[in-house]
Amino acid sequence: MSTDDLDDYEAQLELQLYKEYRDVVGLFAYVVETERRFYLANHVDLKAHNDAGDVYFELTLRDAWVWDSYRSARFIKTVHVLTFKDVNIEEIAKSDLEPPTSIGR
Repeated sequence: MSTDDLDDYEAQLELQLYKEYRDVVGLFAYVVETERRFYLANHVDLKAHNDAGDVYFELTLRDAWVWDSYRSARFIKTVHVLTFKDVNIEEIAKSDLEPPTSIGR
């Protein structure tokens, strides 16, 4: 397998993943980004912990989907993440999912 074949294969995986994301994003309430993964979830619980001056985050997601092209099953019942890095949580506005209307029509 050549480098070009591998690049084409990875590009196809990424395109399939994007299409799946586009199809399922409307089923979820939150977008969650950690340093290692990108998730969609319907329930998010974030707790900050301070242990001897070190701050870390404990993140629990329920009813989730993970952006990972190498997983065969991306729908996950429960996810538990511990991280010292930033966690970004955004609520998905359902109006963001509507296609834009043309102006002036």
